[in-house]
Amino acid sequence: MEPARPEFVPDPALSRGEMESLQREIAAEATFADDLGVDPAALRSDPEQHRPGEDVGDGSDSAPAQPLVAGVDQAFVDDVAVSAVVVSRGDEVVERVHAAVETEIPYIPGLLSFREGGAILAALGKLRRTPDLLVVDGSGRIHFREAGLATHVGVLFDVPAIGVAKSLLCGEPRESLDGKLSVGTTVEIEADDSVETATPGALIGHAVQTRQYDSPKRHVNPLYVSPGHRVGAATVPEIVLATTAGYKLPEPTRLADSDADEAKAAVRERRT
Repeated sequence: MEPARPEFVPDPALSRGEMESLQREIAAEATFADDLGVDPAALRSDPEQHRPGEDVGDGSDSAPAQPLVAGVDQAFVDDVAVSAVVVSRGDEVVERVHAAVETEIPYIPGLLSFREGGAILAALGKLRRTPDLLVVDGSGRIHFREAGLATHVGVLFDVPAIGVAKSLLCGEPRESLDGKLSVGTTVEIEADDSVETATPGALIGHAVQTRQYDSPKRHVNPLYVSPGHRVGAATVPEIVLATTAGYKLPEPTRLADSDADEAKAAVRERRT
């Protein structure tokens, strides 16, 4: 898998101003409307079907005509970024890759792709298949310049992408998120003054409740999901809920998260 727009490869040697300028260009090139050819209803996952460590399929033309969905997640060992990508077709894992790359800059809110991008590009570059959809651990349009990690990667490879984040980077919920939300609840997130490239009030993503405790004394926080590229804001919650199977995280990023942890342990062992 090769970048379709190599001019957008994240370069950590750029100045902060240059990085932010590049993000504005990426946001201008991003398509925040449906152009993915994937029916969210066809993405429903059955966790019992997943077999950890299994690589199913050979990439031949005889493979079932179901969309290929890739989960992308990162972990860190000191200053080494470890990126894992797990590709599934329906409920079968068909490919899994990972890469570890030394980071060159510290964590800066809003510039995550310039810190983690090298590892993500290295991992995606190992894929034998091109996914129909990327589900990225991180923000997409919910970003100061509408160019979070999912948008950057989606535009760079020109592949439909969505961002799934555990915290809200910017924007404002249109309804209160206080209290205990029931599974399936979605709350729109709109742009506020912190989103410099969007009109205040524009829909940039959703809070989505994917799991909840039965106990009144405990609660699970929602995920914050947004378009990355070639996916409309209203479609993103459908995709996330369709691919969530009993856990807080949707299956694509949950599987990638597990692989990233395993790869992280291997990297740590080699460094000791």
